[in-house]
Amino acid sequence: MGKSPAMPDAGGANSGYLVTEDGFTLLLDCGTGVFAELRTVCEPTAVDAILITHMHVDHFADLLPYAHALAYPYGKSAARPRLLLPPGGRELLAKIVELLGIGYPVVGAFEVEEYDPDAVHTAGPLTLRHQEVPHYVRTWACELSGSQGGRFTFGADCAPNDALVKFARDTDLLMLEATEEFAPFVADGDVRGHMTARDAGELARRAGAKRAALTHFSDLLDPQVVRSEGEAGFGAPVELVQAGLRFTV
Repeated sequence: MGKSPAMPDAGGANSGYLVTEDGFTLLLDCGTGVFAELRTVCEPTAVDAILITHMHVDHFADLLPYAHALAYPYGKSAARPRLLLPPGGRELLAKIVELLGIGYPVVGAFEVEEYDPDAVHTAGPLTLRHQEVPHYVRTWACELSGSQGGRFTFGADCAPNDALVKFARDTDLLMLEATEEFAPFVADGDVRGHMTARDAGELARRAGAKRAALTHFSDLLDPQVVRSEGEAGFGAPVELVQAGLRFTV
């Protein structure tokens, strides 16, 4: 649905990825612009579950228009998707709703759960695992395994780290952010929170991923440079994520 970093691409959306398995639909992240993109491919009521990796606005902001749609245009008869939030996500979302003075039931529009990152969960036919990764707020990478054993691992937003290498070992598809251009960007008290394309490629190579895809990079960057840097790190071709791109795992 969208691959943009915090500043959305022109005509694009922030983080949002639709995963389907055996008629079950899960939306992974729901950043700015994702809900509009979602409506181009399916009814909002067709989504069975929404999984949020961390509580940065470019990964959850469109839960607000999503909730409005479920509360009003689709009415009380609409099925409520499961909303799987990271630890502390329910309280933060409730505070945001209160501060904005939103008059519709954002939390009540969904079946809200906070997932235990240390546990293995199921969502329909999908098996979910989580791994905390270094970012500016607490963030969890996730693995979605299908009924036939295919594994899709999403690194969320993170700096290079060994924990994700171990977590993603031999995955079928590893999708990693490539936010930084060519050199690390350090902020928030010397904490690094993102990767370059080369970092992402190297992490995918170390993990032994069968395929690697790069996401969360700006349209201000030259996509061919992003690709070449990622491939230099991975040692094999990489995919550049864009709206409408489909993978089979």
